Amino acid sequence: MKNINKEYIIRGMGTILTDSREIVIVGCGAGGGTAAQFARKTDRKAKISVFEKNFYPQYSKCGLPYAISGKIPNVMDLIEFSEEWFKKAKIDLHLNTNVEKIDISKKIIYAKKEDKNITKNFNSLIICTGSNPKYPQIKNVSVKGVFTLRTLDDAKKIKSYIKKDMNVTIIGAGLIGLELADSFFKKGLKVTIVEALENILPNNLDKDMAKIISDEIPDKIKVFTNNLATNIEDEEGFIKNVLIKNKETQEERKIKTDLLIVAIGTKPETDLAEKIGCKIGTTDGIIVNEKSQTNIKDVYAVGDCTEYKDYITGKPMSVGLGSVVVRQAIAAGTNAAGGNYVLPKGFLNTFTSEFFSKEIAGTGATSLSMNEDSFVSAKYNGKSLPHYFPGGKKISIKVYADKKTKKIIGAQCIGDKAAQRINTIATAILGNLDVDTFRKLETAYAPSIAPALDAETLVCDILDMKLKSKK
Repeated sequence: MKNINKEYIIRGMGTILTDSREIVIVGCGAGGGTAAQFARKTDRKAKISVFEKNFYPQYSKCGLPYAISGKIPNVMDLIEFSEEWFKKAKIDLHLNTNVEKIDISKKIIYAKKEDKNITKNFNSLIICTGSNPKYPQIKNVSVKGVFTLRTLDDAKKIKSYIKKDMNVTIIGAGLIGLELADSFFKKGLKVTIVEALENILPNNLDKDMAKIISDEIPDKIKVFTNNLATNIEDEEGFIKNVLIKNKETQEERKIKTDLLIVAIGTKPETDLAEKIGCKIGTTDGIIVNEKSQTNIKDVYAVGDCTEYKDYITGKPMSVGLGSVVVRQAIAAGTNAAGGNYVLPKGFLNTFTSEFFSKEIAGTGATSLSMNEDSFVSAKYNGKSLPHYFPGGKKISIKVYADKKTKKIIGAQCIGDKAAQRINTIATAILGNLDVDTFRKLETAYAPSIAPALDAETLVCDILDMKLKSKK
């Protein structure tokens, strides 16, 4: 009996043991590191190799603003899985190693670490190459004092560059931009925010919800929405001023700046994938399916370099949230190792953050992602505790329903325990609940903890009445 390429499968715990499978992962961010872990959990005997072009194993990019503020004392504390962890898991980790070429027909990758050339065969390949920061069309961006925040080294450089009483300008008022603004303000720096669109958090919140956050931003922080950064003035190679222009009035303004952060989003890194024939979608990411597979057999892709579907609209969406990346990585790692993990038909992009002492969260559709005639929304402003109990905190919540099906399709929340309320609504969306069913949800009640009827059900009472009035 021949034993060549023989596989041994243990089905009791869903673990596969094989003496032949080789898995190569390009990138060791949240996507690559998680994919490696789940590949190992699925196949205890597979040879797993991870190639990372930077110096660090898997770490939390989402924690970078808090490392700059000092809430996380040491930048290196963000490393989630050390080199030693990968070694114990028998995962071959190659740091500071750049994958230069992939021969897809022979299933070989060619990598380089300093002067050393490395080749590695694979049965399954997982591409986790991430993304690169976008830059606005602004002149003189290469001067000293201009930064983006994508990596551990970026955070280190920014932290070491900061000096007392600095003037900091942030281009971009998304989640990262506002988290950084809050961090810099807490460090006593003078902060200015410049946003090209009409309101802050334009990709996360509707205008009326974003205004609640705008009103909470301290007066000492200057915010210029509907403004474009057009030029950077320097003095002896160091940034001195940022010039901005109002898109509507064309008014120009000069902002004194010692430190500039560009936080306007990212562009997927797809060079390697494109060269081997992976299909690229309309958002510039690698198209993947519900198993994180690309169009090429045995090739998977995960994270910021990919494109998947929006759960509500079915339209292509760029992947960026850490929680979404990890879900994709579980699928890719499991499936590349011979298992079977299927993602939902799309992602809800459920998010949360906190700045200026306000927690925000959202899930599913927004007014920008839907046809105006296809949905109905309702908003409720209330408190986290009964009116008679001291210490109640403000809550604002907005929920959307499909006009025809009456099913919940999205929500946004600002205030106390916003994330928990949004998680409940995300569950309702995945469960295909309609508004009438969800508004009758029995929520936990005690005067010192929560009111008898919670905000997420009360807003749905309002939404239900609006839906009935549309008949």
